Amino acid sequence: MRTDEPTLRVNQCAMAASSVKTRFSQLNSMHIEYVLECLSKNTRRISNAKAYLITALYNAPTTISTYYQAQVNHDASQGYR
Repeated sequence: MRTDEPTLRVNQCAMAASSVKTRFSQLNSMHIEYVLECLSKNTRRISNAKAYLITALYNAPTTISTYYQAQVNHDASQGYR
């Protein structure tokens, strides 16, 4: 991400550009696949795709584990092994 701005908007909040850049540098292919999977399951209209993607990618490193753990828990409760 390239910007000369001191802050960037993530989830409608002004964040220090340096912290956003640091978080984005932590992204790997698993995070991208996770965001794409979530997007493919989304049924709501996204009015601002750029802002939505920035927020989803920013949050991906902190939400990926919870998302997949919830899937495992759901599958286990359904009797899948």
